[in-house]
Amino acid sequence: MSFDPTGYLLTPADGHHLWFLDTRMTVKAGADQTGGAFTLLEWSAPVGFGPPQHIHDREDEAFYILEGKITIDCGDNRWTAGPGDFAFLPRRVPHSFIVADGPVRGLQITTPSGFEQFITELGRPAEHPGLPAPTPPDIPRLIEAGQRYGHQILGPPST
Repeated sequence: MSFDPTGYLLTPADGHHLWFLDTRMTVKAGADQTGGAFTLLEWSAPVGFGPPQHIHDREDEAFYILEGKITIDCGDNRWTAGPGDFAFLPRRVPHSFIVADGPVRGLQITTPSGFEQFITELGRPAEHPGLPAPTPPDIPRLIEAGQRYGHQILGPPST
């Protein structure tokens, strides 16, 4: 697959497929394709998955849910987002989520781009369709890489 700087079309099977933590992330656009403007990921995660509570110092993050439900904590707010729902999580606001019904499938946008580099460094190429086998996160590695990418890991996901 190649990206054309004059525009491109990706099929559902196209993109850089990664297993990151217990999720499947497919990079549809990143810094190289958008001139650094944004990252667009299609992602899926199993019931019970939640990233550690964290802050993005550089990026705003947004989710559009296609299937399943997530419970999101963003600052003092708590929302449940399901199919068709959109959630915006501004930079420098602590947030996390838990997959409440799933597996969940959605679109994630971060702006500016760069999040795809973080997940590429910490993830691994997806070995087959679907989700990876669950594994405990390497928290020291997440913290170390997070510091380089402007992410602060604050603690476990909210319950």
